[in-house]
Amino acid sequence: MIALGAGIGDSLDLAKLRYHRIIIMTDADVDGAHIRTLLLTFFYRHMPQVIENGYLFIAQPPLFRVSTGKQTHYAGSEAERDAIVKKLAVKNITVQRFKGLGEMNADQLWETTMNPETRTLLRAEVEDAAEADAVFTMLMGERVEPRKDFIKTEARKVQNLDV
Repeated sequence: MIALGAGIGDSLDLAKLRYHRIIIMTDADVDGAHIRTLLLTFFYRHMPQVIENGYLFIAQPPLFRVSTGKQTHYAGSEAERDAIVKKLAVKNITVQRFKGLGEMNADQLWETTMNPETRTLLRAEVEDAAEADAVFTMLMGERVEPRKDFIKTEARKVQNLDV
């Protein structure tokens, strides 16, 4: 909060905000999604004006690297990875699943996630933050019954469980 310079909560002053592009960059896996949800919830609850003014972004790092020796492609999902493998249609394909941002070398991280010319950023929007806040409150809040009901209802829909 000190680095942003604008304060927090009732003392938030956007005129003092040092950056107009705040980027959340977490791993592309399930754990990274959880951390991203926590950060979005924090901004929504304590600095909603940052979201409302379009200053909060989410970096989209790849989950997979697909290479043939000559070509390298990055994929953000299993479906995208499979499409790339099918398109390349060669025998000598190497597929690497990134466990996290720290597993990428500096050049890969720059090329896929940090370079303004090639990266993909999603702008956080109030509707997304509000839904994340509601789900987070239900799942992590003090009331047990809504959480139990949610788990009972939604557990049947789980297809790919990352344990």
